[in-house]
Amino acid sequence: MITFLVSIALLIVGYLTYGKYVEKTFGVNTGRETPAYSHGDGVDYLPMGEKKNALIQLLNIAGVGPIFGPILGALYGPVAFLWIVFGAIFAGAVHDYLTGMISIRNRGAHLPELAGKFLGKVMKHVVNAFAILLLVLVGTVFVTAPADLLHNMTSSWLALPVILLVIFAYYLLATMLPIDKIIGRFYPIFGALLLISAIGVGVSLIVTGAPIPELSFTNMHPDNAPIFPLLFLTISCGALSGFHATQTPIISRTTQREKQGRRIFYGMMIAEGIIAMIWAAAAMSLFNGSAGLNEILASGGPAAVVSEVSIAMLGAVGGTLAVLGVIILPITSGDTAFRSARMIIADYIKVPQKKIMSRVWIALPLFVISFALTRIDFTLLWRYFSWANQSTAVIALWVGAMYLFLSRKNYFIAAVPATFMTMATFTYILNAPIGFGLDLNVSYVVAAIGTVAVVTAFIIAARRGLQKDIPLEEELKQTA
Repeated sequence: MITFLVSIALLIVGYLTYGKYVEKTFGVNTGRETPAYSHGDGVDYLPMGEKKNALIQLLNIAGVGPIFGPILGALYGPVAFLWIVFGAIFAGAVHDYLTGMISIRNRGAHLPELAGKFLGKVMKHVVNAFAILLLVLVGTVFVTAPADLLHNMTSSWLALPVILLVIFAYYLLATMLPIDKIIGRFYPIFGALLLISAIGVGVSLIVTGAPIPELSFTNMHPDNAPIFPLLFLTISCGALSGFHATQTPIISRTTQREKQGRRIFYGMMIAEGIIAMIWAAAAMSLFNGSAGLNEILASGGPAAVVSEVSIAMLGAVGGTLAVLGVIILPITSGDTAFRSARMIIADYIKVPQKKIMSRVWIALPLFVISFALTRIDFTLLWRYFSWANQSTAVIALWVGAMYLFLSRKNYFIAAVPATFMTMATFTYILNAPIGFGLDLNVSYVVAAIGTVAVVTAFIIAARRGLQKDIPLEEELKQTA
């Protein structure tokens, strides 16, 4: 298991080295007042401690994505490890850090507003629609996944619709109550359970000497699905996820100091990458290769793999606790998905959220739509979620690149992964049955032309931005 252990070590080293470089490139202002203080409203804007914010951020971003995605990605073999490691260090963590810090500099603004400011007014409306679509899909996916796991755990005696209604009721409360009432109070406990379950599976893999395969560039997918672009959309959370760009502003509104950003935003993405590594390794090692894994996925989906791995690695009691940890993951991302959607819509239509009824009439339609979507097949939902998710990540990376360009700093740390993922998302939607269904080679060519066009448009917009002298941050008084 040399590849597995080296990959974990590289993720940690990446946080300690490249994470510091990204922080230095951005330029932390230790004396700048954060939105938690400058815009405090007692609901969404209020200061919370660094450790609490870090655990909340981890739970916000780590839904079923860093578990289900890597399990599905494990079908490709150990090449998936490369994307998790290098994607997390050079794309995902950069994406999370920049969106979080730029939001802090702009009164906790969400991605649509940041896109409008740095990429043009048209992009504000485009990204707003994308973000709402993504968040409703996320909320729906993160309702159905834990509901299925709970349904299985209770031997199906508890009706699935009842479980769905209970989860939605919790979501409604977490979406509308002040952030410190439920999320700030219970997430640190949930975070501990999440970490214990992931570490438990990881340690068991090492102690039992599980046959984790070593690095190979061979495509081991039973259906011979192409690595590019499918692997880079299958494994999103754990490597790079646009969903995170919708979550970081939640914590940018509760962060006490800019210096805490590297641990909260960059660090928690690396932690998610480690979780993804553990579950990908478990899926690769415990089912006699990709054919065996594909068989259990076909019969019970990723939830069945989670149950099998947890019981096999940790026994009946430990396995049950691990499954509970996996159930908590999506629930604690689904609630913040709806909370984020409520905040984005409120910002877009400029409705203050201090009064609870202002939150209620925005949130309720979202839950009605999501409940209707739970009737759709999970696999189909996941495919649309994957594309919407990575397309949002592309936009967020271009926003980060523009901010750094206008700051006259090294914008390549965001522009390079943005270019790569632009190509991947274009290729996917051109080739996929849920998209245009073009031949793969034709899709490559058209996607390459589209990527060149996007990069050219970015360069033109960036040069115009320098001439317009766009303000990079909201003017605030400097504190001691």
